[in-house]
Amino acid sequence: MRPCRECQHEVSAQATACPHCGAPFPAKEKWDGWGFEYKSEATFLGLPWLHISFKYRPNYVPVPAKGVIAIGQFAYGIFTLSQFGVGAVSISQFTIAGYALAQFAFAYSLIAQFGIYIHEGHGQLVKSLSELLGML
Repeated sequence: MRPCRECQHEVSAQATACPHCGAPFPAKEKWDGWGFEYKSEATFLGLPWLHISFKYRPNYVPVPAKGVIAIGQFAYGIFTLSQFGVGAVSISQFTIAGYALAQFAFAYSLIAQFGIYIHEGHGQLVKSLSELLGML
């Protein structure tokens, strides 16, 4: 048994919530949210080489992955693998990228179901930015 970090009542070390105050994982000294996060210690230009984040803070705000290689629901970096991504090279559901493989994308060059490209694009419904601007 340990004291809850919020209300100081005794709780089990394995408790997922305090029965007195409802604090999540009350036996932990510090708790910063749900989910998984890994960040490599090695960096390049101030970014970790690898950042994987499928994490939410206690206030339910997602923690975006940001790194040379960024993997997560929300990610930005040089190479991204995500649901929502911004990167030089991105494999995402929704992305803004230099080169993209995505369901929805805005990129210099892309393969997408729906997309707007600057240089080259392939997919179900993809249009060049110059073609769209010429339609105005």
